[in-house]
Amino acid sequence: MSARDRGDIRTARRVVVKVGSSSISGDNAHKIRPLVDALAAAHGRGTEVVLVSSGAIATGMPFLLLDERPTDLATQQAAAAVGQNILIYRYQEALRPFRIVAGQVLLTAGDLENPTHRENARRAMERLLGLRILPVVNENDTVATHEIRFGDNDRLAALVAQLIGADALVLLSDIECLYTRPPDEPGALPIPQVAYGEDLHGFEFGSVVVNSVGTGGAATKVSAARLAAASGIGVLVTSADLVGEALAGEEIGTWFEPNPVAATSPMTGATRIG
Repeated sequence: MSARDRGDIRTARRVVVKVGSSSISGDNAHKIRPLVDALAAAHGRGTEVVLVSSGAIATGMPFLLLDERPTDLATQQAAAAVGQNILIYRYQEALRPFRIVAGQVLLTAGDLENPTHRENARRAMERLLGLRILPVVNENDTVATHEIRFGDNDRLAALVAQLIGADALVLLSDIECLYTRPPDEPGALPIPQVAYGEDLHGFEFGSVVVNSVGTGGAATKVSAARLAAASGIGVLVTSADLVGEALAGEEIGTWFEPNPVAATSPMTGATRIG
């Protein structure tokens, strides 16, 4: 049953959680453990949890002696090849006390556009969840090209939520909720709820941010949230530091109401209307 409001997240059957590079790499690498604690608590309640995690390039950078995110594709691919291995190891180590096994799933945009590849990805993730494995999904940066990239993992998370028929999507950010304009500007007001189809053109979410570790920003989260909501998936945008509260269904963050006449089929990822 799709989550109709925040409170439904706690009892949801299947939830996708997305975390960005800046929240779990560099000086914040230690935050993997509290993130995993929250995921494990939801897993323990019987929820099927999928984690979409950025951070491969950012995690690999120190091992390539890079001080900032590389701009050329080949070096990005090299950093991702090194970093993905370390990132999944860190997740598995944090999951070990809970006796939960992580399963690595790497996707490209082409995988979800090709019907055969899409079905194979869906079937593999369904089986992982059936085995009570916690899938950790990332873009396959090692083979992706600029032309076929998702662009950001917020969009990837929305597409994965559609693919597996998730009941809710939680997009973790650096701030507690979305604001009507950048929160450091005068007059910025928190947005607690976005009704399905609500006109947001008067708000200033800014453009995609490219920083020293990754890409993203409020604009990509709004776009991804609306994509998932259109398929009948409720979306919560909040801080990575509040992931425990988010998965417990507390009144935090910005909630995007799902399309009331759409449902996502867990078998095909296709949207059903009516």
